[in-house]
Amino acid sequence: MVNMISSSRCQSQRSHMMLPCSVLVEMVIMAGTVMLAYYFEYTDTFTVNVQGFFCYEGAYRKPYPGPEDRSAVPPVLLYSLTAGVPVLVIIVGETAVFCLQLATKDFENQEKTILTGDCCYINPLVRRTIRFLGIYAFGLFATDIFVNAGQVVTGNLAPHFLALCKPNYTALGCKQYTQFISSVHACTGNPDLIMKARKTFPSKEAALSIYAAMYLAMYITNTVKARGTRLAKPVLCLGLMCLAFLTGINRVAEYRNHWSDVIAGFIIGISIAVFLVVCVVNNFRGRQPEHEHSHLDNLAQMPTISIPRVESPLEKNHITAFAEVT
Repeated sequence: MVNMISSSRCQSQRSHMMLPCSVLVEMVIMAGTVMLAYYFEYTDTFTVNVQGFFCYEGAYRKPYPGPEDRSAVPPVLLYSLTAGVPVLVIIVGETAVFCLQLATKDFENQEKTILTGDCCYINPLVRRTIRFLGIYAFGLFATDIFVNAGQVVTGNLAPHFLALCKPNYTALGCKQYTQFISSVHACTGNPDLIMKARKTFPSKEAALSIYAAMYLAMYITNTVKARGTRLAKPVLCLGLMCLAFLTGINRVAEYRNHWSDVIAGFIIGISIAVFLVVCVVNNFRGRQPEHEHSHLDNLAQMPTISIPRVESPLEKNHITAFAEVT
């Protein structure tokens, strides 16, 4: 008994020491992710690949749709929804689950309160909310990094690239449609707009929208367990996914991205969301009941009794008769 008490005390002390270290490591990783996303988005640290084009190429001769602010889904609206809606849904969902567990006294499925010191406690509500929001924020910045890295490496041209590039075909000597132009100075238009038109693969808007929709859909599906939600949950999740797909379709309809850009963005967003939900937060599951995982441990730790083998008289006679025959 004394050994068990001392071992439990040692384990609690180790957990108290490991918690601040793990939080510090996670904060460093998060800060590094944010800084990398910042350098990709707002600096010229990474040079965009200059991709060439054929003279009068039809894939890049679409009309210029105007600035991004004139889009049916402007960046301000998209970024506000991807940042605000998941935060609101997760906070409301975790508060409702916590209050429901308190009302029904379902403490078996509730996560434990963690002691971080002599006077500091982390409530299960705060703990789960911070965990899910932190992982969502990390995935959002990771999606932005993957998309920016793809845009910088590929340098894929937008459907309206030639309308912004305004190449001088006579000076370039374009006499045939099959002539390839790879010169950096082939364009005579606005350099800032041309640089933006070189960064379309994959589509950032498609990736961010589908990531937010997929993360929220999986959160709602695995967290909301109330009765009468068998139809409400699929409708809400399909509605979120539909809005994300409409965002990607709108990018193609406005000649801001190709279909390949949007599909690649969808793949990146879905992959990151599924990986984080399945591998990191374990499908948003709370603490499992102790009787589910401790039953086998109790059986393994149960003391065994060795009973000596007693030879039966019938077995003894059988052995003797067999020996006489042989």
